[in-house]
Amino acid sequence: MAIQWFPGHMHLTRKAIEERIKEIDVVIELLDARLPGSSANPMLAQLTAGKPALKVLNKQDLADPARTEAWLAHYNAVPGTRALALDASVKAPAKALIDACFALAPTRGASMAKPMRVLICGIPNVGKSTLINTLKGKRAAKTGDEAGVTKIEARIVLQDAFYLFDTPGVLWPRIIVAKSGYNLAASGAIGKNAFDEEEVALELLDYLRQHYADHLQARFKLTDVAKQTDEQLLAAIGRQRGALQSGARINMQKAAEVVIHEFRAATMGRITLETPAEFAQWLVDGQKLDAERKVKKDAIELDRAIRFKKVPRPPRKVAAENETSD
Repeated sequence: MAIQWFPGHMHLTRKAIEERIKEIDVVIELLDARLPGSSANPMLAQLTAGKPALKVLNKQDLADPARTEAWLAHYNAVPGTRALALDASVKAPAKALIDACFALAPTRGASMAKPMRVLICGIPNVGKSTLINTLKGKRAAKTGDEAGVTKIEARIVLQDAFYLFDTPGVLWPRIIVAKSGYNLAASGAIGKNAFDEEEVALELLDYLRQHYADHLQARFKLTDVAKQTDEQLLAAIGRQRGALQSGARINMQKAAEVVIHEFRAATMGRITLETPAEFAQWLVDGQKLDAERKVKKDAIELDRAIRFKKVPRPPRKVAAENETSD
């Protein structure tokens, strides 16, 4: 099942960014260090094209350090882009954002006549509000451990001639990389009513048993993790955590909630759900399936238009009989 979530306020955010970007000097996109590719919004990339970009891998304290370094190298190799990793609640690293913005736009911010204007954006629940409050040194933005807390744009003065424009967290209208949908749901970026928790937990366990089997074994006191199916692992975790129904049956919904919660809290250990190479392949596969879907959709729409006589029926092909008749 494909996971999609694009509530009404996100349409308004898209329009606001389209207007604001005309006067912006640097764009900061906050990414989730546990899923840097999946949390990079392709719609934002399109809206902010041509602007210097600072990619911030937030929540690095929850992510796999080696994989974080790989993602930083990946983004730092992109022209006009700088990347750094931080935990938004830590004050000292957060201050480095201001220096990074000046490095990307050195002619801005020298005076009030040419202030530095920075747009900060990202997916829901990625930590923007926490970061802004850290930079400002007080509660300038509302925070919450759920998707979609910030609903309006706000201008924040970080220092003289340095203006930060905060925007609500925004996803994109259609997620074509199926794996990204599951990873975003697991991270908390998608509203909880937009996905099935058991399905997301099974997808999460499928990846973890291949790449972080030792984490699962240590946290849930399991054995032979790599040899078990996703369903067997979820049932074992439910049994170990007492998620039982009458007749000693496993409550798979409760077990799924445990798995997702423990991933988000990093109590399993520091985990990253994708590498640059993995995400690149997922994207290629997603684009191929999306192109195939569009061909089928266009064919259905054309057939419907012909049946309702909105467009003329194309002439029949009589190729072979004309070529062979003498």
